[in-house]
Parts: sequence; C-alpha cells; structure tokens
Amino acid sequence: MIWSSLRRLAPWVGAAALALGLSAQAQPVKLGAATYFLAPKGSEARPPAAPFRTEALLKTAAQTNQWYSTLIFNETPDPIYAIPVSVRTVKAGLEFSLPVKTIVPSERLDVEVHYPHADPLLIAPVAFEPGQAKLAKANDWSIDISFARGADDMRVTVAHGSPYAQLRLTRGDLRVTLPAAGERLDDGRDPRVLALKVGPRAYALFGPSGARWERTSDTVWVARMPAGASHAAVAALPDATPASLKLLTEHAWAFLEETRVDWRYDPAASRVETRFSAKTKAMEGSQATPLLGLYPHHWFRNASVAGRLGPAYDTIRGKLHLLAAPEFTTTATYASFVPRWPAVGPSKFSDTLADVMKKDVRDARRLLLVEGEGPYWQGKGLQRLVKLMDVAEAQGDMAARDALLERLKERVEEWFSGESRKTYFVHDKTLGTLLGYPEEYFSVVQMNDHHFHYGYWIRAIAEIGLRDPAWAAKDRWGGLVDLLVRDIAGTERGGSDFPFLRNFDPYEGHSWASGIGLGPWGNNQESSSEAINAWAGLILWGELHGDTALRDLGIWMYTTETEAIQHYWFDIHGLVFPPEYKHVETSMLFSGKYAHNTWWTDEPRQIKGINLLPVTTASAYLGRYPEYIAKNLGTLESDVATWLGRGKNYGRLPKDIWGDIFGKYLALADPAKALAGWERWGAVELGETRTHTLHWMLSLQQMGTPDFSVTADSTFYAVFRNPDGTRTHLAYNASRAPITVRFSDGKSLSVPPGELVSSAPAAR
Repeated sequence: MIWSSLRRLAPWVGAAALALGLSAQAQPVKLGAATYFLAPKGSEARPPAAPFRTEALLKTAAQTNQWYSTLIFNETPDPIYAIPVSVRTVKAGLEFSLPVKTIVPSERLDVEVHYPHADPLLIAPVAFEPGQAKLAKANDWSIDISFARGADDMRVTVAHGSPYAQLRLTRGDLRVTLPAAGERLDDGRDPRVLALKVGPRAYALFGPSGARWERTSDTVWVARMPAGASHAAVAALPDATPASLKLLTEHAWAFLEETRVDWRYDPAASRVETRFSAKTKAMEGSQATPLLGLYPHHWFRNASVAGRLGPAYDTIRGKLHLLAAPEFTTTATYASFVPRWPAVGPSKFSDTLADVMKKDVRDARRLLLVEGEGPYWQGKGLQRLVKLMDVAEAQGDMAARDALLERLKERVEEWFSGESRKTYFVHDKTLGTLLGYPEEYFSVVQMNDHHFHYGYWIRAIAEIGLRDPAWAAKDRWGGLVDLLVRDIAGTERGGSDFPFLRNFDPYEGHSWASGIGLGPWGNNQESSSEAINAWAGLILWGELHGDTALRDLGIWMYTTETEAIQHYWFDIHGLVFPPEYKHVETSMLFSGKYAHNTWWTDEPRQIKGINLLPVTTASAYLGRYPEYIAKNLGTLESDVATWLGRGKNYGRLPKDIWGDIFGKYLALADPAKALAGWERWGAVELGETRTHTLHWMLSLQQMGTPDFSVTADSTFYAVFRNPDGTRTHLAYNASRAPITVRFSDGKSLSVPPGELVSSAPAAR
C-alpha cells in the first residue's frame, strides 16, 4: 500500500518540491537559541501537495491525518469511512454505502474483520456533470465536499456518526443509481421519500417538498425537483422496519451546519468532560434536531444518554446508537501519572540493579542511536535516556543523573541548533507542518506518524526541563518544542500554520497515523500506546510552563484515547469484536477493518507489543483491568507456535524479543511473577534499558499495583495498593511554589517545587 500510495502521489510531490525549491531554499529562522528552516536542504524529500480543496480551504493548513484526508491529496480518492456509512467521490458523483461485516481469512491462519465500502449507491446531478471533488469545509467531525463545475455545484455534508449524506444542488434533478434492483419499503404516501432494500442494506432518500421520485429503470431513480428547490438527503437505515424509517424521515431535513467538540478538565474531581454539539438548519418544516450516532465509548456507562438511545447500526466499532439531540456529553476519570517513580528499597536485586545501571550509564551515547538517524529513532533514544536518568536520580546517583542530563541536552541542541546538514526541522508553510529530517517511515512524503515521532521529543525535553527550566525556556530551546506541539495538536481552527488537532479524531476518540489516508480501508493507527506517550508529553510540557490550556488539552487527549484503546484495540468490555475474531486485541485499527498484524512483521511478539510500548509511568492505564493483562499475555505461546508452524523463524532476532516490554506489562497485574520471569541478559527493546525495566518491576513489587479507585486534585499523582490493602500515594509538583495534593481517600501530601513525594517511608 505504501508504494502504490507513493506512485499515486508522485505528480503532486514533484510539484510541491519544485515550488519549494524555487522559493524558500532552506532559509534559516531563529527561535530563541534554536533554528529551523523554511524548506529542506538539498534534495531531501518534500511533503505532498494537497490541491483538492476549495479556494478558501487552500488558505488553511492542510487537513492531514484525518478520516477524510484521502480527499485532499488524490484526484481519485479512496473511500471515506464516516461510520456508520461510507462515501467515495468518483467522476460520476458520490458513492454512498453502508459497510457490512465481512470475515476474511488471512495467511497468518487467523481472520481479519472488514467492513468494506461495497455495492454503493451512486448519487449524481442530472443537469450538469460533477466537477473534481474537493474539500469545502472541515468542522470538528463533519466535512463538506464540493463537486463544483463552473457556476454549478453539488455540495455534500457527511459526518462521523451520521447516517446521512446531505446534499445541496445549484439546479436540476438528482439521479440515484443502485448496484442492483431494489425492493421498495415505503408506501409512497410521502412523495418526498423513497425507501429501498438493496441486497442486505436498507436506504432512504429524501427530496424537498414538491419533489417526486421517478423510476427510470430497474436500477435508476430520479428525484424530479421543483423549481427553486436545492436540497436532498440519502440515509442508510439501521434496519428495514417502519419505525426506523419514520425516525430517519423525521430528522432527514435537519442539515448539519457546524460540528464542534469542547473539553473541560476539572482538577478537583480529576474528571474530563467532553461536549459534542451540532448546529443545524431545518431545510423542511421546523424539525432542526439532528440524529447523532454514538460510538460505544460515547454511550457505554454514560448515564446522561441512558434511556434516550434509539436503534443501532452494526459497525466496525461495535453498536452505533442513534440519539436525537443537538449535543451530548461524556465524562471520564483522568487516571494520572507522575513523571518518575521513587527509589526502591533493598532487595535481592539491589546489586543487580546497581550493576545494570552502571553499564547502561556507561553506554549512554550508544543507547541514543541504535537503529535510525531520523526523528523517530532519535526521539526514542532521548526518552530512553530520560527514563534511565529517572532511575539514577531516584536511587541517589546524582553524578550519573547529571552526566545523562548533559548528554540529553547535547543531543537536543545538535538537532535544534540547525547547524547539522543532516538533522534539522523545517516549517513547511505551504502544507502547514513541521518536518523532521532525515525522514523516517514516510513522515515527510506521506506525513505519517508525526505524533509518534514528536511525542518522544516533547516528552523527553519536558522532563529535561523539569530539571533545568531555564534551558527549556521559550526564549532558549523551548520555542521549537512549541512548534512540535502545534504540529501534532494545534487548537486553532482554520489557521494557516498548522491544522486543528492534526493527528487526533475527537469523535472516534483516538489518533490516526497515516497523513494522506490512502488505501481501501481508510486511515489507520497501529501503536495506540505511542499516541498516549505523545499526549503525556503535552501534559508535562504544559505543566512545566504553567500553560493550563495545553495541560488540559493533553489531559483530555490522554484520557479520551485511553478510553478508546480499552474499547477498540482491546475490547475490554466485549462490545466490539465479533465471535469470528479469536484474538484478544487488534494491533492495526483502520477506518474500515482491523487486523492482528504490523506494517513490518507478522511475528506475534511484536504484533502484541506494539500497543504496549513505551512502557513508562504514563502507561499505568494498561493496569486498569489486571485480569485482561493475564488474558492478553496468555495468548503469546499459542500465537508463536502458530507462527513457527507456518515455517517462520526468528533468524537473527532473539526468541524473547520484547520480553522486557511483556515483563513490565505483567508487573502491572502481578509484579512477583514478572520479577520471577525477568532475565538479566534477556532481550531489550530499543526504547528501553535493563535498568528501567528492573526498577519498574521492583517499584511495583514494593508499592503494589495501580489503584484507580483513588483520585487527587493535582495534575501529577498516582496511587498503588498492595495485596494487604496498604496504599502508596505519589504526587509531583512541576510548579515553582509548594502545593498540597489532596486524595479522594482522605490522604494529603505537601509537595515542594520540583519534587516527587511519596506517602511511603523513603527507601534506604
């Protein structure tokens, strides 16, 4: 898919490169002590152009990495999965379909679950030929598509959760072509309405007052539009019952004008509230209330919508329930973390911990660059050393801590100074993005994975800044970090420098990794855990600088995505995966399918581990359901046996690859068992160290496993509980004034500036 994507994009990449090469020519821009550039150096890769937008949207930063991004990059876009419906723009008009579950056996001897865009209706104007489809409006979870040709246009609105495509025509009738002859479901009493059963799918089409539907062949219907009328809608029905048709008819003419998400963090209650609101226009009559489709993470255990939900669609995300309302809210608990954990006390592992830490500190330079030279692997290296530094500091080895701190600053400054010919950042103002060079994983030519890459940088530099705030100040090295933040999570709507929430889909509740969204299955994300790492970085960076808006944004994204992970990657509550799917998690989540695989290997240990790493203090959310940890890890042995049985082998890879990741994951539920299985000379994942892994396991054995029943009124806190019921409360103060942190179980901690405080006696 990657290579076919590159071929399809080639003309536009070339055009963008030429334009940039003739203009910006890598001019340096100073930002505090840092320097970035306005174009790549030499013949480095250029980002793609996004020409398929209206004139107004071409003035904004390109809407990359979204569920609809295929539209703006491609003359012939791939399907767009709005869920429950899918659409695709073609030369003849708009394809509209209701994806239906398909179970597809794979070469891995398992199955994938597909909900393909298939057997669509084709919607087209009669009076004029549609023009090139372009993105005309981008709201928070809805879009408008323009098919303008000269003065004529067919404007289409689609939205996440909406069963409708809403259409406005400049003139003429509307033609609907079916994939096969359909059975009429309605009685024809309302001439505006046409309901059809086409194969396994049921649809309804709605015209304006005065319109009538005329059947011109077995597979073609035409809406004869009255003079002056310009609106119509098509909907997928959840079933073929009269009740569902009545419901969707009642709300069919409530056209979406704007969709918006707003969030609020309540520190006192450690709660996050998300408000989804829609502004509409009643195109017929007075009914302006829209039908909103709620995903499982919206309606599950949500008392505010209980008893108000209507019929449901079977979708790739589970049951999507309809709600007749202009808005709804969700609430979730912010399960916080602290940047680092305290010292561990004496144990039979004390000498081993000291030995592995001494070796890791000695190898610090090598640990920074093991795999690649681009922003992903360099970012992983930085965070790897930060987590090693955490342990050195906790265990009182301040000389090692200081040496690691200087090594980290040195590496960041190499990149941020702009003096290197190989490693630097570019602010591309044509597309509206910050690019890291040298490119890795098509992060430039396909705009992939920015939140993964930059998340490591933001978090690592924030944690350096916790030790040296002056170094991370905005007038020194911190200004460039702000650009990294804005690239992946800018909050300005319609701005030209960066798009609104580039990687985050506020309605689906999680991030997307593909910048251009090419392929028949829409956008995708593999490593949900690396997305969480990025949002933890936002929280740290915001708190370090007293930026409560950024802190609250990070907390909202962190909390929302952890909820989505529990539903859509792990299916903790049993609401998503069908019985045909035998795995306990998915590793690759697409708009239109999910699969147990990775982009680079079908080796089972890496398939499982990619949604766990990096395992840090911000990963405690993985321990919320300890019984699931045992269930998840319990499939490894059989998964590996199946893989080996297909004639696969590890070759030069260690047979215990990523064993440290699984040990840390297991420790969130059973630290004693994790420690018993720890191998000092076992495999080390390239973002990890033996020091951090062992300290993690020993910490959980000492403090107990995460206790999510207790919250606190602070940004950074954590609570652990031992089997005997004793709790350890942790709190960290990133501010420059002392604070008192109050826990919901009555415990309180006084925390000096820049300090981590534990309720447990200090380890000796």
